Amino acid sequence: MPKFCANLTLLYNEHAFLDRFAAAAGAGFKGVEYLFPYEYGKRQLAEQLARHRLTQVLHNLPAGNWANGERGIACHPGRTLEFQEGVARAIEYATALGCRQVNCLAGIRPRHVDPNDARETFIRNLQYAAPRLKDADIKLLIEAINTRDIPGFFLTYTRQALDIVQAVGSDNLFVQYDIYHMQVMEGDLANTIEKNLKLIPHMQLADNPGRNEPGTGEINYPFLFGHIDRIGYTGWIGCEYKPMTTTDAGLGWVKPYLATAAV
Repeated sequence: MPKFCANLTLLYNEHAFLDRFAAAAGAGFKGVEYLFPYEYGKRQLAEQLARHRLTQVLHNLPAGNWANGERGIACHPGRTLEFQEGVARAIEYATALGCRQVNCLAGIRPRHVDPNDARETFIRNLQYAAPRLKDADIKLLIEAINTRDIPGFFLTYTRQALDIVQAVGSDNLFVQYDIYHMQVMEGDLANTIEKNLKLIPHMQLADNPGRNEPGTGEINYPFLFGHIDRIGYTGWIGCEYKPMTTTDAGLGWVKPYLATAAV
């Protein structure tokens, strides 16, 4: 059966961030993910994970000035040193938290940057990051994101992500497959997941439209979960959606899976 982790950036946002670990564990989640750990001390976060017996499943590399609208810097020429410093910082945090996967956000391509230059910068940065993360026993992931939610984002299709993986040429570069983003951009979810399963160690979900919980939109999640189980997917699925009301009120869809995982 699929195993689900709570995305603490979007779920339980009625609580202060450090209180979300307890809320997720109380609902039956065994793992958590969130955008960034860097605002908090490593020991502070590790204590929350240990206290509530949670696995830190994933977090992102530093992604520039998020508050000012940046969504990653990996495709930005001229910011290579900042990217490399971010790799070192991510390794420190992931190691302290027992996190075995880190996602790299490509970023929004600056208007003055040629698409080919952005691509080459992205590839070179991934070629730098992948072996260093491998030495720390951490998988490096990249994620395609839809252009409706983040206009101008550089990496937007599964095929593009796969081409980048091939160009980087590392055995430590994988695809984080976001079901919601790829439903918006390309559809054909089940077939795409099955065809590329060996390169997908992590998934995320939300329904479409609205980016709310499964069952509120057009995606046939019962079918998709059954398909993912049948083809032998063993990774986590991050619940990265915006609850329509409160988080707890919208957990009916996942409770059978959490109950199964607890047995």
